[in-house]
Amino acid sequence: MDSIFTKIIKGEVPAEKIAEDDRFLAFLDVFPLQKGHTLVIPKEQIDYIFDLEDSLLADMQVFAKKVAQAIKKATGCKRVGVAVIGLEVPHAHVHLIPINQMNDMNFSQPKKKFPPEEMAEIAAQIREQL
Repeated sequence: MDSIFTKIIKGEVPAEKIAEDDRFLAFLDVFPLQKGHTLVIPKEQIDYIFDLEDSLLADMQVFAKKVAQAIKKATGCKRVGVAVIGLEVPHAHVHLIPINQMNDMNFSQPKKKFPPEEMAEIAAQIREQL
């Protein structure tokens, strides 16, 4: 069964895409902790990140690094935090979260909701930095 992320890849579910190549996709999290919170996924649906082939995992990190650098420039944050939780969607993914303090990456805090126009704007700002 296709995960929500696979449906995004196929274009069946809309998403604010940040970057894409033949193996990976980065898009804004619809339940962000911070503005610019981005998910990076392999296009191949594999449930657990450490089940990825070594070369795919390594290449995904390099892809994520480029996206993280763009997020940092676009948001002006101090750092971009990286988290792998992997329980909510059965598709390997990495969270890239703009942070200025430790609590900015606290997954137990309420998620933020931004209007579609704001999501589109931050996505465009991040893409401009790639």
